[in-house]
Amino acid sequence: MIKLIHPVAGALAIATIGTFWLSTVLSELFASHATVATVKSTIPWGFLLLIPALAATGGTGVILAKGLRAGLIGAKFKRMPFIAGNGILILIPSALFLASKAQAAEFDATFYAVQAIELVAGATNITLLALNMRDGLKMKGWLRRKPAGSPEPELRGQLT
Repeated sequence: MIKLIHPVAGALAIATIGTFWLSTVLSELFASHATVATVKSTIPWGFLLLIPALAATGGTGVILAKGLRAGLIGAKFKRMPFIAGNGILILIPSALFLASKAQAAEFDATFYAVQAIELVAGATNITLLALNMRDGLKMKGWLRRKPAGSPEPELRGQLT
């Protein structure tokens, strides 16, 4: 069951963070302040899905690693403190602050500065989680590992 929970929870976490990020960008670029306020007010409610998904991913990952910390497993474990710290120290406080400002219709320089920080931190977490997913897929054999120094598959025939 753990082998099922881990990838499903991880994919759900990436999808949730991606939805937060994309909703923010699209509402800011193409929608009214009322829509932005709705998006920013809804994101903290999404934590009810995101936090358990991240906890399940991390917990099952530790169990699946069986104490190993080398290779791809080690790389995944090295990323996790950055992902967690980014979420706890930047993303959650930013989302709560922005929801409060948006509900008060205070779209000022502070709002946009915090939102810029939030977008960078969110993109960072999406990238780190995607790298963890890629490494997990490699470990399961669903993605081929490229031998060190070998050219990309599409270039192999052209390099002779």
